[in-house]
Amino acid sequence: MYRPAAFRQDDLTALHAQIESTGLALLTSNGPAGLQATHLPLLLAAEDGEFGTLYGHFARANPHWQALDGQEALAVFSGPDAYVHPGWYPGKAEHGRVVPTWNYIAVHAWGPVETFDEPARLLELLARLTARHEAGRPKPWSLNDAPTEYIERQLRAIVGFALPIRRLEGQWKLSQNRQDADRAGVREGLAVSDNPRDRELAARMEP
Repeated sequence: MYRPAAFRQDDLTALHAQIESTGLALLTSNGPAGLQATHLPLLLAAEDGEFGTLYGHFARANPHWQALDGQEALAVFSGPDAYVHPGWYPGKAEHGRVVPTWNYIAVHAWGPVETFDEPARLLELLARLTARHEAGRPKPWSLNDAPTEYIERQLRAIVGFALPIRRLEGQWKLSQNRQDADRAGVREGLAVSDNPRDRELAARMEP
């Protein structure tokens, strides 16, 4: 990932927090069939290894996993993003030397993939994924809510994987390269937007 110094994010706690807050990641790899990409919910085990380990699963019918074992893959976690209108810069009225841009938050995680299909291991993975995304609901769903034979059939239809993170990079592009007045103008413009992702990004911009 191209990361100008002003936008680099290397704090492991912040990187992990962004991974945890991303509902759907993009897993990409390059193999015999060429470039492949699959959108997947991933689970972070922050304590596993220097940078943590990611866990997820493919549909068995998805050919992406078939040549992936032992190969490097890249998981992309995209945070809020927003178009930056040049009119938010005070300098537009003064000299006009401004252009549009895009602000965003993103994390990239690389590592070798290990696939697995042992039922017990898959069951543990699904239980952890479910518990994460059902947390806080009035009536959380669990694997025990479905018939055992149904869950067993579902397990045969998926392939799990682990991705120990060997390289982890973050980019918080939040107008840090602009003057304070410009940065404040962008933050204020995003904060009053009708788009909730704009407002979310404004909240991530430090005053």
